[in-house]
Amino acid sequence: MWSNGAMNVCSLPATEMSSLLAGGQLSARELLDAHLARIDALNPIVNALVTLTPDRALERATAADDAHARGESLGLLHGLPVAHKDLLATAGIRTTFGSPIFSDFVPPSDSLVVERQRRAGAVMVGKTNTPEFGAGSHTFNPVFGPTRNPYALARTPGGSSGGAAAALAARMLPLCDGSDLGGSLRNPAAFCNIVGLRPSPGRVPSITAHDPWSPLPVRGPMARTVADVALYLRAMAGPDPRSPFSIDQSPDTLAGSLERDLTGVRVAWSPDAGGLPVDPAIRAALAPAPDVLAELGCEVVEDWPDLSDAAEIFQARRAWLFAVGYAPLLDRHRDVMKATVIWNIEAGLDMTIARYAEICRRHRQLVARVHDFMRLEDGGFDFLAAPVTQVPPFPVEVEYPTDVDGTPMETYIDWMRSCSDITVTTLPAISVPGGFTPDGLPVGLQLVGRYHADRSVLELAHAWEQATRWNERVPSETAGAGQ
Repeated sequence: MWSNGAMNVCSLPATEMSSLLAGGQLSARELLDAHLARIDALNPIVNALVTLTPDRALERATAADDAHARGESLGLLHGLPVAHKDLLATAGIRTTFGSPIFSDFVPPSDSLVVERQRRAGAVMVGKTNTPEFGAGSHTFNPVFGPTRNPYALARTPGGSSGGAAAALAARMLPLCDGSDLGGSLRNPAAFCNIVGLRPSPGRVPSITAHDPWSPLPVRGPMARTVADVALYLRAMAGPDPRSPFSIDQSPDTLAGSLERDLTGVRVAWSPDAGGLPVDPAIRAALAPAPDVLAELGCEVVEDWPDLSDAAEIFQARRAWLFAVGYAPLLDRHRDVMKATVIWNIEAGLDMTIARYAEICRRHRQLVARVHDFMRLEDGGFDFLAAPVTQVPPFPVEVEYPTDVDGTPMETYIDWMRSCSDITVTTLPAISVPGGFTPDGLPVGLQLVGRYHADRSVLELAHAWEQATRWNERVPSETAGAGQ
């Protein structure tokens, strides 16, 4: 059985943990114990996990070991410890949505993505912290307080899947799920030097979405390597008849090696995501990106599609979602709701149907423009590449950046347009570790693929990861704990 220290086993990729479990060199209970030791040592400092379920986890790990003893596997995620974002319902386990309104809420059933992970053999150890209703890319709320970045404890891990990203970076878990509306899988991945994939809408279906016809909110995987994300996505993906536009796919779509010949692959690169204000430290960290991509065989051109009205479209459609989802709570609970959440709900309630119809027309036109821009037969591109974030991780006491490189930000989400503009395109996008600022703060590279080309995004990200190895740089502030 595995004999190295907890830190060593917890630092392994999930794919390697899976191989050791399958080969009998490591038991699910040993793997769980190692991660619980890391959690005990680090979670009081980082505050990434907000509701722990060690007893249930032990039952699941024992069931995985018993199955292995019979020569059976529980599935793709057999014996692997995971945690679920506290926006996702977990049957019999407190789910707060980061809101005091739901501080004692215990759902009767699991969300679909949680159910799929359980059926794939995952061992749930708890829930990860999130801002109130997932609003904003900084993880804090009045129920559990702020989560801290393992690379710099005085800084934010981003959000809204910030608890998940911090848990992964601190090696408290190998896999965590999340969700992404304006960047909530990508932003915290960039801030915490891990990998976060925003899949194509419908790749990971949801049956509890506020507006099941909206292509903006998605669920997806986070991990420390691209291969781990691919494994995790396989367990989450696939159609469900209750989700209006879930993607039907072959079981082999995401399976197999991610190695690929990238010779001649065309990449549109923009150091500022099409002219957005970007902190000089982000620009400097990603300055080598075009050369690295070229060394991989890509044909890199500095170019970008016209996303000039993406912010307006995103703000309006986001406001609509907040009105649909949270307006019923506003009259009864305004006094305990975050000001930015109230603003977003009221922006949706104040929108006329004529305004929303105009936004929908413009959204259709934007998607058509991006399609034309990327059409290969017209000299287009296989991928877009740009910074994930416009700023490095900021102090944990700051609610959100009010300016970027001297440019004022009008709302609490303007500073993350490098992600939210891409959301509006409906294309799959990944954040992969891209470097560090001079003071050691992580920076992410965003790679955006063609329509439904999730696997291609994973392949390019894997090649980048193998070439740069930025993902192997561990956070010094938490690296030694829990051994």
